[in-house]
Amino acid sequence: MSARLSLLLLATLALGACTDRTPLDAHAAEASAPAAKAPAFTPPPESAIPEGPYGDMVRLGREIFVHTRKAAPAYVGNGLACVNCHLDAGRLADSAPLWAAYGMYPQYRKKNHHVNSYGERLQGCFMYSMNGKAPPLEDKVILALETYSSWMAQGAPLGVKLAGAGYPKVPSPAKKPDYARGQAVFERDCALCHGADGQGQMVAGDYVFPPLWGPDSFNWGAGMHELDKASAFIKANMPLSRGGSLSDQDAWDVAMFMDAHERPQDPRYKGNVVATRKAFHDTPMSLYGLRVNGHLLGSQPAD
Repeated sequence: MSARLSLLLLATLALGACTDRTPLDAHAAEASAPAAKAPAFTPPPESAIPEGPYGDMVRLGREIFVHTRKAAPAYVGNGLACVNCHLDAGRLADSAPLWAAYGMYPQYRKKNHHVNSYGERLQGCFMYSMNGKAPPLEDKVILALETYSSWMAQGAPLGVKLAGAGYPKVPSPAKKPDYARGQAVFERDCALCHGADGQGQMVAGDYVFPPLWGPDSFNWGAGMHELDKASAFIKANMPLSRGGSLSDQDAWDVAMFMDAHERPQDPRYKGNVVATRKAFHDTPMSLYGLRVNGHLLGSQPAD
């Protein structure tokens, strides 16, 4: 072997053994690498709910989830049920299914600035989406919902985001979300089910289609009042059975129209709208405390 070739070989080996990559180098490499595909998961069929005390608790959790106002009246302050935002009894992918959420807790939530158990997450749903009050963690309502969720999630990996979890994000719209365009989308695609006034439709005292604003809808603290979350749910799931049929722009616009209406007050209300917005709604995704069509949202809550 020639001296020149030996030197080149030694230089190559030395470079290959070098370990002085910086954290920024590693971060850049990770950022440029394709995202790992989320694993798929299918929950067991409802026909597989077992008999006996455990199965009875699973069935109670499902009943509370589907008929929340009737099954847990002490903790519900509006006309909604859990199933209104988590479709198919909490089973439908891309509709924040329970089987995908259960294994991700405990986790830190910016909303209340501490690590939440799954039970605490359920409490928040009652306080905000249901405009009610939080059941105690030891209450049978929480236990039943936890049991129903854990039964659906059996076999799913813990701490791993599954395909179909949450609501799929919608890209930022080409045009700023617009009330008038959103109203046109609502009248064309939403009013048939939710009513021209957005107050839903009832049969035998129960909402078959939920109200989207007003006193029987979710309050100003619910995640659905934020434009990104509302547009994501709408894009993936609405109109019912025709999810994905709206354009991204239509989803943002109709989310703007829906969330620009009054609803029950945020239970964290600080005595005035400005202070409450600063404390809890300081994001462009929230319309709380902003003027839309000359009205200061949150100033006349639909309680």
